[in-house]
Amino acid sequence: MIKNLRARLQPSPWLAWVAFLSIFLIAGVVGGVIVLWEGLSVTNLTDLIPWGLWITIDLSSIALAAGAFSLCAVVYLIGLKKYEPIARTATFVGLIGYSMAMLCLFMDIGRPFKFYQAFIYWNTHSLLWEVTMCVGLYFTVLLLESMPIIANWAWLRARFPKLAAKMSRVHHYAPYLAIAGLFLSSLHQSSLGAAYGVLKSRPFWYKPEMSVLFMLSAIVGGISMTLLASMLAARVTNKAKVKDELIEKLSQFVGWALVGYFYWRFWDTLSMTYTYEPGRTEGLHLLTKGPLAFNFWFGEILLGIIIPMILLLKTKTRANRFWRMSALLMVVGGVVAYRWNINLSGALVVLSYLPGQPTVSYASYTPSLIEWMVGLGVIAYGFLAFSLGVRYLHVVDHDFVEYEHVEVGRKIPEAASA
Repeated sequence: MIKNLRARLQPSPWLAWVAFLSIFLIAGVVGGVIVLWEGLSVTNLTDLIPWGLWITIDLSSIALAAGAFSLCAVVYLIGLKKYEPIARTATFVGLIGYSMAMLCLFMDIGRPFKFYQAFIYWNTHSLLWEVTMCVGLYFTVLLLESMPIIANWAWLRARFPKLAAKMSRVHHYAPYLAIAGLFLSSLHQSSLGAAYGVLKSRPFWYKPEMSVLFMLSAIVGGISMTLLASMLAARVTNKAKVKDELIEKLSQFVGWALVGYFYWRFWDTLSMTYTYEPGRTEGLHLLTKGPLAFNFWFGEILLGIIIPMILLLKTKTRANRFWRMSALLMVVGGVVAYRWNINLSGALVVLSYLPGQPTVSYASYTPSLIEWMVGLGVIAYGFLAFSLGVRYLHVVDHDFVEYEHVEVGRKIPEAASA
């Protein structure tokens, strides 16, 4: 046993990767404890800027986890079974993404140990309450959908074969879970945008198309994240195996989806030039000419939409794995940039509603060290969880045969133990 332990602890790229992520995980835990002990006073969040780095990570992780409901609907509702291996990956990515979002929310709400009260005391007039309910319920759906994946863990099958068999049988209910997931995820993905869109005190946010933009960006970003993670895993470890033709076809869909997303995003932003309403004009200036301009024009529009759209719609570049991965990475970065831009562009413009002529002032926000520690710790957790899934759960293995009926005491199939 000691020899086996020493062999496992020998220096390797895997251990170096785990050690690297552990540094950020430890820093995140330390930062989280400080926030729980001292409160939000140790952050740079204020009454004017209540949503900062953590909410951006929350919104981004939920958007990048949207491949789960999108691809599960394609496989189990539309019937395109050939994409089931990618849907399995998307389900696990979705589970990780939603758990990351819940960690960020736990740190951000100020009184985290009372998070359960939203499930007890219903405020049916609040969009944030609806988001809370949908996130909690959809996370439960993702847990159930992920049970057959977790059942592939060799250690679990060897030690608890009955439990593994029961977890595998949950796969029979995949179509029903896909329906529930589509309903719940669609509700809260759009409601996240609506939560901004109904805030009349923030004129830059106050508009009905926010729900559509949040939904479109989630679908585009979620599928791109799943495809990128699959391709990247296949390049760095032999534990991951992908069918490139499936990824290429879905990448083409992402390219066409970017066309619609580009139209909505461009129209949503530049249509504000039609009005000189206080707050909107300043917000547009902040986004297109001010501190957020580089992030908007280059990070979001050029690199996040236009260039990957061209790369994914052009057959030659889409067939090239390097350019395809680069395009998918740019889409993921563009969605994160969008969530950052939309969160801050509305928050940094403060409109006074005192009697008399409306006055507009600008606030400022820079995340504190504690916020960075916690935020990077949550991101490191996401990377580590996916890495463990690839290594031990065959999350990215398109050739892996999922055994739904596991007999008690049955030996692990060679495909599962390879």
